This record gives sequence, structure tokens and C-alpha cells, in this order.
Amino acid sequence: MAIADRHEPRVLDDNPVSRFLETLVSARRIAPGALERARHVALESNDKLENALTRLGILSERELAEAMAEYLQVSLLAPADYPATPVLAERLGARFLGETRVLPLRDQPASLLVGMTNPLDPYARQALRFAAGKELEIRVCYPSDFDAAFARLYPEQNSQPEQRSERTRATPIFLDDIDKLKDLASDAPVVRLVNQIITTAVEMRASDIHIEPMENELCVRYRIDGVLQSAPSPPQQLASAIVSRLKIMAKLNIAERRLAQDGRISMAVRGRDIDFRVSTSPTVRGESVVLRILDRSQLALDFGVLGFEPALADQFRALTAQPHGIVLITGPTGSGKTTTLYAALLELNTIARKILTIEDPVEYQLTGINQVQVKPQIGLTFANALRAFLRQDPDIMMVGEIRDLETAQVAVQAALTGHLILSTLHTNDAPGALTRLIDMGLEDYLLTSTINGIAAQRLVRLLCTRCRRAFEPSPELVERLGLGLLSAERLLMLHKAVGCGACRMTGYDGRTSIVEVLTMTEALRHAVLKRADASELQRLAREYGMVPLQQHGLHKALAGLTTVEEVLRVTQQGA
Repeated sequence: MAIADRHEPRVLDDNPVSRFLETLVSARRIAPGALERARHVALESNDKLENALTRLGILSERELAEAMAEYLQVSLLAPADYPATPVLAERLGARFLGETRVLPLRDQPASLLVGMTNPLDPYARQALRFAAGKELEIRVCYPSDFDAAFARLYPEQNSQPEQRSERTRATPIFLDDIDKLKDLASDAPVVRLVNQIITTAVEMRASDIHIEPMENELCVRYRIDGVLQSAPSPPQQLASAIVSRLKIMAKLNIAERRLAQDGRISMAVRGRDIDFRVSTSPTVRGESVVLRILDRSQLALDFGVLGFEPALADQFRALTAQPHGIVLITGPTGSGKTTTLYAALLELNTIARKILTIEDPVEYQLTGINQVQVKPQIGLTFANALRAFLRQDPDIMMVGEIRDLETAQVAVQAALTGHLILSTLHTNDAPGALTRLIDMGLEDYLLTSTINGIAAQRLVRLLCTRCRRAFEPSPELVERLGLGLLSAERLLMLHKAVGCGACRMTGYDGRTSIVEVLTMTEALRHAVLKRADASELQRLAREYGMVPLQQHGLHKALAGLTTVEEVLRVTQQGA
């Protein structure tokens, strides 16, 4: 991909970073007191001022890079903009480039195109201009993208020579040598590499990190906006050390590699306190590790922010406002069910109500709510915890998931005795939850007596507003999806994902919910008692006002929030 040409950077004064940051203060993007605090920290730690800003969480590295690009009127680099091989490797040493955080991108006849994480650094600019023997064209790098590109282009510089031990450069160690494995996992290069993987994932707003041993490489992937994306692979000989390092951080048994293990890591990343849920699993080529990133600063427990339009939010609130009964949310893993339940609990959480939850695991801790972690190994299952909750005089209880008949029966008994129960279930749509519970063995008369309503949910990626492109859909597409029935506009417009530096060439930035809410009516109760099939329940639910998942998603596509392809992807219907 060609890198867009923009204006040359402004002429900088003797203290360019301070001048730049003062403009951010003037624009109210940084509070004056926060800048002074960063100056104090930078002075005390003998660090750069811009580093202190990100360490304190005043600005994220992404926000800082975008602000620099805007200030200097230059482009931001996308991952595809970095070269496939080193540029001017014979003249520009990898160590110098790593220290100055500069990457040459293209050697042009009259100038050198370069990417910099800090284009305001006069030393780096002057030294690079002198070494290259020509003028510079500057672009701004996201730090995480720079780290990934630098590790790929200069793998020998991933750790400084003086910090690499013979253990790190040696062939893979014997896995039975636990003491040696502990030593290797504590080596500075391994610690730095693991921290880099984690930091990059947080900066890219990933929800999960997947570290998987393959035949010829250690594969690292980030799940961003629900889709896995590849990251640079660490050296394969460090696979055991990387996994052991993560196990040590999560307080897991590094000697146990035959069984799956679960743990938790709490650490500060770029000035933010973040929790990581760690899961290890044995495979034929080694241990696979998945880290779920739980960033409290990114948690939005508000129905509007989650993607519920006011009418839809009011419909769901009407279900949870009832004094007793069961409200279910259905959908696959990773569809935002727990977040929606948390949003409902926060609205219900008052001094007059006692709320208890049983979860597996407890993802976020909510103030004023009693939360319990499932521990099957000691008999603390969903069903047993729910029975114990009934002796705690609760008003509202949340069960993380109804997995079996025993849990369903206890939930029904709790609802019949005057409690409101919130829970989740794995089905494709809301009406399917009714047939699933019957198939599980729950009596139909108990089901119809206790279910208030069911919501089904998916997450779709939001279009990047900077690069989305509008187009008029073909008559065939309009007819096939029934788009003409969903809009009063004569001219229907959809949008397609294009890709730019701001969205890392994906065309998407963030996610939102699409939801269908089924309210139990007398007609639905009679149909359940007559053992109607799922298609009949679906028809009745629509007849009484339920907007299906796909239809809600297509409304958002017509509003320019997402694409038709994205809606069809998550609703499991082909285009």
C-alpha cells in the first residue's frame, strides 16, 4: 500500500515536546494539573515527559500518536505501510533505530521516508538525516505497531546483547528441568517480550491474547472487535519460557503441563489497572495460553452505550422491573451477555435491594453487590450456590449460566418464591431458549409460570467513521434482505468498510450490540404448553412485537453504523 503524501512537518522550536503539550492543554485535551504531575514524575524518574504521560494514563500511546500527527500535519502509519525488509540496513544500525524509535520506510531519490514514534525528538531527526545523507519525510508510528515491525525486521535486536543470557540463545531446554525453566522465565528478555505482547494487545484494544504452539512457530494472535488478527511470532525456542512466565504471573503450577489450569493476573499497563484471566490447555505441540483482557476503564455499563436504542432498553427494563420471575440472555460465548447483565444489575442496585451473583468466573467486581466465584472442585456449583443464596434473604440473584436441569430447577423454585433471577443460556435466538429448557427436562408449566422474557444478543463491529464509504445497494440485495420494508427513505444507502490508519486497515472500530427481546405473552405461554416447535414460537414472538436479531442489525446497517456483511456474519446467515 502506498503511504499517503502530506505536508512537511512544521519547524520546531528548541523545546518541541513542551510546546506541543502546551497546545494540548490549550485545546483542553490535557488538564494543566495533569501535565504538571507528568513533569514532576518525568523529573523524578529521569524519563521523557511523553513517557510519563502514558505511564500515568493521562494519554494513551494511541492518543498521543494521533495528537502528534495532527499537530505536525503528517500521516499516521498503518501496519501495511511498514516495509517487508529492512531499508538502508547497511547504513542504519538496528541498535540506533531501536534506541531512537525510528524505522526507515522507503529510500527515495531526494529524501528518506521514515516512521517515528516521537517525531518531536530533534536528536533522532538530526542523527538520522546525517546518517542517511538526505532530507526526511516523517510519518508517525503507533508504538505497538513500531514494536511489532521492529521485532519482525530486526529479530536479533529483540533483546540487547548485554542482557541476553546463554540460556536464551541456547536450543530449547528440557521441559522436565523445572528450576532451569523458572530461571529462563525470569530472564530480562523473556520478561520484556511477555510485557510487550501484553502491552501491544491493550493498546490495540484487544479482548483476548492467544499464544499457541505450532509445528514451526509460536503463534500469537489478538482478538480485536471479535476477530482474531495475527501478531509477530516470538522466537520458537522461547515458547516454554513465555508460557512459564505467564504461569508464574498467574500463580499457576509451571510443573503441571498435562492438565488445563486457570488463573488471574492483575497489573498496570500504560497507567491503567487491568486484570487478565489466564487459561492454559495442553496440546500435542505444547501448552496453549489464552488471556482474556478485563479493562475496567473500557467497561461501559450503560444500555445506550451498549447499543440498546431507548425503546429496546425500555422493553428490557420492563422485564427486570418485575418483582419476581426469570430473565434470560442468550447467545454464544463472547456476545456480551455478562456485560448486559452487569448493566441491568447496576440499574437495579439500590440500598433497598440485596443482590447476589454466582459466576464462573467473576469478570468485574461491582460495588454493593455480593459476588461469588464457582468452585466445582469443592462442590460450589451454580445449583448449590443458588440454594445457599436463598438463605441469605436476597431480592435479586444472578446465575452466570444455566448449564443443567438441576440449576434450572433451583432457579425456577427461587422465582416461584418471590425472587428475580437473571441468567444466561446458550441458544441461537430468544424463542430457542424456551425449547432448550424443555429439552433440558424442565416442566412446561413451571417454565410458563416463571419466565418474564428472554433477550438474544450478538456483537457487530462498528464501521470506522473516518473511512467508511456509502453506496446504493442493488435492487436484488434490497429485495433479498427486505431492506425496503425497514426504511421509509426512498433512497436506501449502505456503507462498506474501506480501511485507514486509524482503524489499522480493517475498516472497523469498536463494537455494538444487536438484540432481540421476547416478552412472554399469553399466546406464547399457551404455545409452550402445547409443545409448539421453535419456528412457531418465533412466528408468535414476531407477531407480538419482537424485532429479530437480523432485522435489528440491518436497521443499524441502514443507519451507517455497520455493514450488511457484518450483520449476516454474526446472525449466521450467509450473504
